[in-house]
Amino acid sequence: MRRRALGAISAAFALTLPWVVVWGAADLLPRLTGAVLPGGGYEAPAVFRPSTLGTVIVTGLAVLGAAFLLAWAAETAEKDVPQAFAIAVLAVLAVAPEYAVDALYAWNAGQFAGTPRGIEAGNLAVANMTGANRILIGIGWAGVALFTIFRRGASSDPAVETRPGFLADVVVLDREIGLEIVFLLIATLWAFLVPLNGGIDVFDMLFLVGLYVCYIAVILRGDVEPDMDHVGVPAYLQHFPKRRRIATILLLFAYSGVMIFTAVEPFAHGLERLGEGVGIPSFFMIQWIAPLASEAPELIVVVYLVNKARSTAGFNALISSKLNQWTLLIGTLVIVHSIALARYGVLAFDYKQAAEIWLTAAQSFFAISLLIRFEISVKEAVTLLVLFLSQVLLEFAIIREFVTIPISSTDVLIAYSVVYVVLGTVLFVRRRRAFSRLVRRAAGTVGDAMSIGEGRSHSADD
Repeated sequence: MRRRALGAISAAFALTLPWVVVWGAADLLPRLTGAVLPGGGYEAPAVFRPSTLGTVIVTGLAVLGAAFLLAWAAETAEKDVPQAFAIAVLAVLAVAPEYAVDALYAWNAGQFAGTPRGIEAGNLAVANMTGANRILIGIGWAGVALFTIFRRGASSDPAVETRPGFLADVVVLDREIGLEIVFLLIATLWAFLVPLNGGIDVFDMLFLVGLYVCYIAVILRGDVEPDMDHVGVPAYLQHFPKRRRIATILLLFAYSGVMIFTAVEPFAHGLERLGEGVGIPSFFMIQWIAPLASEAPELIVVVYLVNKARSTAGFNALISSKLNQWTLLIGTLVIVHSIALARYGVLAFDYKQAAEIWLTAAQSFFAISLLIRFEISVKEAVTLLVLFLSQVLLEFAIIREFVTIPISSTDVLIAYSVVYVVLGTVLFVRRRRAFSRLVRRAAGTVGDAMSIGEGRSHSADD
C-alpha cells in the first residue's frame, strides 16, 4: 500500500510541477535576473512563456493534480477533526475546481458591471456551472453505470444484477442515498425558477444554500458512521503519527489551494482565447472544456472505486457531488458577484443562458426519475448518455455551421428541455408508488435526525 500511495501522491504533485515552473519563472526568475521592462515590471525569459495552448495544458494539469491532493487531504483529516468540520470541508472541496472558475467570472461580472465584458462574464459563469452539472450526469452517472455493468469482474459485484431482457441489467443503489435524491429534486425544481428573475439573486442564494445547510444538519444529527473505510492514499496517510499526519494535511491543503488560486485565471482566459482562435464562442469552451478538467479527478476516483467492486460507494459519491454543485455552486455565485460589485447585485445572464439553466434542470429532473427505485439499467444509462451527447454535438454543429436547420441553438436547448421533462414526468407517474415510498423514507430520516438532535440537546441540558 505504501508504494502505491507514494506513487499516487508523486503523480499528483508531478501534474502541478509544470505550472510551478512557469508561474515561478513569470514572477521570481525575472526579479532574480533583473529582466526589467522599460515601463517597469519584469518579463520572464521566452522559454518560460508558453503559448496559449501550453498555458491551458499546464494550468489544467495543475488544477487536476491539486484536486486530487485536496480530496486526499480532506479524507485524511476525518481522523483528527470533528465530523461536522470534515463534512463541511468535503462539501466545499467537492465543488472547489468548478467554483474556482465560476467565482472568477462572477467576480469579473461585478468588477465590470454594465460593460460588455461584465455581461459576458456573467454569461460565462452560468455556462461553466451548467456545463459542469450536465457533464456530471450525462457522462458521470451514465458512464459509471455502464462501466459498472460491463467491466471485467462485474459478476462479482453485489451492486450489479443480471435481468432478462434487452439492456435490462441494472446497478442497484444504496437506499440510504434516498435523502440526497429528495434534496436534489427540491433543488432541481427551484432551479427551473432561477431564470424567471433575470439572474441569480439573493432568494436563490438563501434557498439553495439554506437547503444544503439543512441537508448537512440532517446528516450530522442522524446516524452517521464516524469511521469511514478509506482506501489508497487517505488510508496510508492516516497511519502517520498524529503530528506528522496533521502537518501533511496542512501542507496538502496549502499547496493545493495555491495551485488552484494561481492557475484558474490563466486556465480560463486561455480557453477563451483558444475558442476565439477557431471560431468557437467563449461560453462553449468554458461550458464544456473547463469542467472536464475539474470533474476529471472525481470521475477517476469513482471509476477506481467501481473497479474495486465498491460500485455503491462510487455512485453515491456522484449523487452527493451533484447535490453539492446544484446548491452551493449556484447559491454562492451571487455572493462573489456582490462583493466584487461592492453592493448587492443580481448575477444577470441572457436568454441563451436561461435556456442552459432550464436544460440543466430538466436533465437533472429526468436523471432523478431514473433513480426513484434505487437502480439504473443499461437502457436508462444509454438513454441518458445519448441525450447528453446528441445535444452537445448538435449545438456545436449549429454554432460551427456544419449543419443548417431552421432553428437556433437556443431553440435546441428548449427542445431538449421539453424532451427531458416529458420523459421524467412519465417515469414519475409510472413510478409514483416508489416515489411515495422514497419521500416517506426521506421524511422519516429527517424526523429521526431531528428527534435524535433534540434528545442530545435535552441530555446536554440535564
